[in-house]
Amino acid sequence: MIKRPGQQQLLLPVSPLFMWASLVVALLINMIPIGRAAWMPDLLALAIVFWGVHQPMRVGIGAAFVFGLCMDVHQASMLGQHALSYTTLGFFAITIHRRLLWYPVASQALQVLPLFALSQLIEVITRMIGGGVFPGWSVLISPAVEAALWPLATVLLLAPQLRTPDPDENRPL
Repeated sequence: MIKRPGQQQLLLPVSPLFMWASLVVALLINMIPIGRAAWMPDLLALAIVFWGVHQPMRVGIGAAFVFGLCMDVHQASMLGQHALSYTTLGFFAITIHRRLLWYPVASQALQVLPLFALSQLIEVITRMIGGGVFPGWSVLISPAVEAALWPLATVLLLAPQLRTPDPDENRPL
């Protein structure tokens, strides 16, 4: 099937079980005790933005807040640090979801980069207000890595929703 420029493939409805499982898996991956280097991507933030863009009625600010509290408790950080960061991410993801989906995936990655940078900035400022030290400028690498992972996340998380590419007389769509 040949698609015109700007034409998208139709997707099946998302399974709520798959959507919430992907968020929980991202949370568990973030909780793996491999050390938190400043350049490591926050996969939970990536999943929250992805589902906030693709399913804004199901994954919203409340879910982002709960997952943020889970990360705060796990990392023993100031309570609300990740919650504020993820809530802001969820809000802006829902705000831009209609506009963002009009663009190709590479352009989407560039447009979510400021969201990830804002999230990182909120975490750093909150940590510093609580008496922490500035982690250095290497903290700016993490949002770039998260934005670079956006196309991979799109492929992986939309894969179960893809329809068959060759319609036949029994499946006109």
